[in-house]
Amino acid sequence: MELPVGFEGAVDKGLEGVIACSSSISTIDGTTLLYRGYTIEDLARHASFEEVVYLLWFGDLPTAAQRSAFRAQLSHGAQLPDEMRVWLLGMPTETHPMDFLGAVVAGLTLHDPDANRISREATLRKAVRLTARIGQIVGAYEQVRRGRWPIDPDPSESLAWNTLRSITGEAPSRETERDFEVCLILHADHELNASAFSARVTASTQSGLYSSVLSAIGTLKGPLHGGANQAVIGMLREIRSEDRAEAYFEDLLARREKVMGFGHRVYKDGDPRARILRGMSGKLTEACGRPELHRISTRLESLVAERLGLIPNVDFYSASVYDALGIPDDLFTPVFAASRVAGWCAHVLEQYENNRIYRPRAHYTGKRGLRHPSGAKSR
Repeated sequence: MELPVGFEGAVDKGLEGVIACSSSISTIDGTTLLYRGYTIEDLARHASFEEVVYLLWFGDLPTAAQRSAFRAQLSHGAQLPDEMRVWLLGMPTETHPMDFLGAVVAGLTLHDPDANRISREATLRKAVRLTARIGQIVGAYEQVRRGRWPIDPDPSESLAWNTLRSITGEAPSRETERDFEVCLILHADHELNASAFSARVTASTQSGLYSSVLSAIGTLKGPLHGGANQAVIGMLREIRSEDRAEAYFEDLLARREKVMGFGHRVYKDGDPRARILRGMSGKLTEACGRPELHRISTRLESLVAERLGLIPNVDFYSASVYDALGIPDDLFTPVFAASRVAGWCAHVLEQYENNRIYRPRAHYTGKRGLRHPSGAKSR
């Protein structure tokens, strides 16, 4: 079939290699991931999550005064509306936690006077509230399904500290807080990934930030995007010990099944986030008394590299890291959302700056020239 008239681009399954927009938020350059020009290694070593959020939204790292004021805004915005607390207790929890998250985010629109305003000022106010609250919603899900009241955030503490406490029910140590904060930084944005693209497509219709984030949440839910690390921890638990890793791997190959957490559409020579998480995995699994999870992971990494030539992506080592931090398996993807919401908001803000509705063309491969039977009889 010929391409549509005026269509100059190539047809690419999954839009691989297609440039869909211009962005100054983040980029992948070989094995380097940059947020607004800063390497992910530099930010993971020196920045707070709040600083990274500010960087993604405003283009520069904050001054000391800006950092203090911005952290105060996020702390103030973390408390869920009082009207929603009783509603949360009545929600079903025997469901996918990403569905719970989406439902609560949709419910927030009913309590936000800026819900359908798309000015930059209104979008920034909503971005603060959403970024501060998604971690609290994830924690509320965990507490409610255990028959407990959700834990109120402590405005004197960081988003990382409050999110982890809201999930585990215990105040994390400063070292644990920092480990979790690094995870949030690593997941905050990643160029034009599937969920960021979903957010931008929705924003391009001027639908508003909540609708855009809901689109992104639905996209992140999929196991080929945000859900892969949950599959990884299930695989590691099934293997159980390092000496069983090779047999398990060979069985996967024989059944032509995918080894979860390996390969990436863009990175071909190494995911810098995975390198950082690899070191964290070794330290944290040893500290929590489950070092076998890291040993199994490194053995699988060697086998997959040797036999398939694939590299681990961010999902592979984040699985054992999240597990060691006490995060339940089915909350891995919602915790991902608690970080990535910063990037989604940055993409929506950028989309609004120079907006044009997305309207790609499709390469039609269907039939032509058919006629309805009743029309043929009338002749």
